[in-house]
Amino acid sequence: MVHLTTVPNDDVAQAPLVEGLQNIEFEQPQEDEVTASVYGSRFASEGLPGHSLPDGEMPRDVAYRMIKDHLTLDGNPVLNLASFVTTYMEEEAEKLMAEALPKNFIDYEEYPQTADIQNKCVNMIARLYNAPTDANEDNAMGTSTVGSSEAIMLATLAMKRRWQNKRKAAGKDISKPNIVMNSAVQVCWEKAARYFEIEEKYIYCTEDRYVIDPAEAVAMIDENTIGICTILGSTYTGQYEDTKAVNDLLIKKGIDCPIHVDAASGGFVAPFVVPEMEWDFRLEKVVSINVSGHKYGLVYPGVGWVVWRSPEFLPKELVFNINYLGADQASFTLNFSKGASQVLGQYYQFIRLGRSGYRSIMLNLTRTADYLAACLKQMGFVIMSEGGGKGLPLVAFRLNPEKKHHFDEFAVAHQLRERGWVVPAYTMAPNANKLKLLRVVVREDFSRSRCDSLIQDIKQAVETLAKMKDGTAQQYME
Repeated sequence: MVHLTTVPNDDVAQAPLVEGLQNIEFEQPQEDEVTASVYGSRFASEGLPGHSLPDGEMPRDVAYRMIKDHLTLDGNPVLNLASFVTTYMEEEAEKLMAEALPKNFIDYEEYPQTADIQNKCVNMIARLYNAPTDANEDNAMGTSTVGSSEAIMLATLAMKRRWQNKRKAAGKDISKPNIVMNSAVQVCWEKAARYFEIEEKYIYCTEDRYVIDPAEAVAMIDENTIGICTILGSTYTGQYEDTKAVNDLLIKKGIDCPIHVDAASGGFVAPFVVPEMEWDFRLEKVVSINVSGHKYGLVYPGVGWVVWRSPEFLPKELVFNINYLGADQASFTLNFSKGASQVLGQYYQFIRLGRSGYRSIMLNLTRTADYLAACLKQMGFVIMSEGGGKGLPLVAFRLNPEKKHHFDEFAVAHQLRERGWVVPAYTMAPNANKLKLLRVVVREDFSRSRCDSLIQDIKQAVETLAKMKDGTAQQYME
């Protein structure tokens, strides 16, 4: 609805907000005096331009205030518990990022130190994910992106092109590529498959399994499969898929099929909370990994990263070499120009926090999520996420069907919204979509104190709905 805008026809754009208003004459505002305040100016009595570029100028303080006022009905990002995206950074990080706003990151010749910082970040992430670094190994490769969506697009393109090249060399058909993945993947995977004409082969969730079934996934592979996607942190329940089991089955059966790990959410959590868990380049079939810096990487949106095990898995023909910015440089992106601020913000967090800082934060988030889950379970909710660091620091929960409430999870979400909280209610992935659930994402600035406030408001929401008559409560249901 908001990402794809329909431009209205002139009759709609010029129509008054309230029908019949065009028949009423209003006194027109006078030209502003030099001493006019923001709300004494003529702009305060006019609507904000929305359809055509205005003919005249607006003073900068007025423009700032008019836009700021327009945004006051937006939700508070701190209370938006639907989003994984970072809502807090230190003042020094914000200052560093603000100072870099004029820099076009892609201009490596003009900003070589900024490009060097990206390289430092890629190096750190590759080693965090145990990329091979021995002298006799090929070098791992990686790049920054505007988020995990772009990173996934690039990784999908690389898998598809590598599959095509192998098929062409063998004189085989390349018209029917497919990819195996969980039906609970984030929508960017569906976009990648559809945009790049790849058949989606889904392992569907059930009412008691919300992650990929390794045996079923491997059984779906055929000669046209470009790869398998496993998820380190499901969007729905936060669970980690068993990448090692998929890897081991591929090896056992002698199947040559690469694995891409979508670590958008879990890539900066699992290495610090469960470092012993094998999901990354320690597994030989894992050829590429993406991660979102603007989620648990603790950077404002948008920045993502993608790393390949070696150049073997990134076909050369996908990398473009250009020199029109003043020097020879390689480019493998879907876009071109982008700001440098988020890359610098990521590097700030890396050197500011180090492994110990990330570990402390992620363990605190895990503790808070476990506390919230325990409280909700005690209140009678059914917990659908895994605690104790076995999944992301989030809590997915639903009403206990045995209690036969006359309201549902969507009604609870509506009540919480009246208190300012954004706690999403949604249905599970296909084949399990009869299940309704709520989800709270525990981010860095979601302290124990704020958690207690949420718990109190959830209790109040349920009590309020329980007192409502059936018909009243049902108007808020899905």
